[in-house]
Amino acid sequence: MELPQMPELMGLSLLLGLLALMATAAVARGWLRAEEETGSRPAGQKANGFPPDKSLKSKKQKQHQRIRKEKPQQHNFTHRLLAAALKSHSGNISCMDFSSNGKYLATCADDRTVRIWSTKDFLQREHRSLRANVELDHATLVRFSPDCRAFIVWLANGDTLRVFKMTKREDGGYTFTANPEDFPKKHKAPVVNIGIADTGKFIMTASSDTTILIWNLKGHVLSTINTNQMNNTYAAISPCSRFVASCGFTPDVKVWEVCFGKKGDFQEVMRAFELKGHSAAVHFFAFSNDSRRMASVSKDGTWKLWDTDVEYKKQQDPYLLRTGCFEEASTMLCRLALSPDAQVLALASGSSIHLYNTRRGEKEECFEQVHGECITDLSFDITGRLLASCGDRAVRLFHNTPGHRAVVEEMQGLLKRASNESTRQRLQQQLTQAQEALRSLGALKK
Repeated sequence: MELPQMPELMGLSLLLGLLALMATAAVARGWLRAEEETGSRPAGQKANGFPPDKSLKSKKQKQHQRIRKEKPQQHNFTHRLLAAALKSHSGNISCMDFSSNGKYLATCADDRTVRIWSTKDFLQREHRSLRANVELDHATLVRFSPDCRAFIVWLANGDTLRVFKMTKREDGGYTFTANPEDFPKKHKAPVVNIGIADTGKFIMTASSDTTILIWNLKGHVLSTINTNQMNNTYAAISPCSRFVASCGFTPDVKVWEVCFGKKGDFQEVMRAFELKGHSAAVHFFAFSNDSRRMASVSKDGTWKLWDTDVEYKKQQDPYLLRTGCFEEASTMLCRLALSPDAQVLALASGSSIHLYNTRRGEKEECFEQVHGECITDLSFDITGRLLASCGDRAVRLFHNTPGHRAVVEEMQGLLKRASNESTRQRLQQQLTQAQEALRSLGALKK
């Protein structure tokens, strides 16, 4: 057999090597191209070339969407009698309370905070507030202590009372410290209201069944009241601290006296009197500042003003002074507030407020769509010049023009009967002040 010549073998080897080199280079270029495509593919781009999954968005887009969801647009409201809007809460406000010295307003919301506002800033551009955090819960009700050095809240999840002490700092601010232990759980149904007697002798809590509890300040139950009203829609302590009242399914308001001995020791709770006259369930009631007047609103579509300055221990019943029509009460739950002098009645239904003159029973002002949610609380300040309401994330304050008009009417009547000059001068000064207030608000009737 004849062997091939050497030049032919070398040529074949070179050809095979060149082909192997070209194949290796092609494979390498493919790997590089694949790596470049993988590196340059946008976040969320699938490897098979399909468009990115819409559920996989960038972190920034998700954050922007979360911010929009967590911060809904604030409800806008304007009115010529709107004095101020307090806006610091990030959640809906459920309750508010003016301090007995008139210096502060406390508000609580589902943002786990209680805000303490300075009332002297209400008519200023800036509204200062101090924040107290409610740890691991949020408050649905808040009430100041009589000495304004503490406040109590009802905890939404804990279903109990918590006490916060207010300690003044050197810079003028306050530090809020919760008591180590909350009150024991006693109620079996949701609580509709709480209160502290202005004497500081007892605390009241009322639930939506038929139970009202009277506590001492240390968290011990002194007495249990069964209202026998099928359910309780509201209960409150009178400003004089003598009475506890409740309303509910029955067409009356029941009032009890909380009795203490001369040494301050608790004795008993006894039935005092009732407000009888409505023909359907009572939604709400309120006391005047001196507890001599009460107002109520009922599902029968009426509101009533009562004289409660009676000798109830001699079986004397309260006198009905005025009945007014409020048809909204027949179709929805309503709240009311009575001015400190009992001259003006404020009624809230849904997100609207109606102001009535209690002397004549006439509606004088109406504020519609005040809040983005239903009104949860309504209250006059201790001077009676401002009316506060809450329901969304803001507290709105209104000038009480019906109150100024009532003062004008009263002073004009008293001037006609004044017998000496000093009395006439005093009455004239009060009349002038009320007229000037109305004139500045553009509400003086000619």
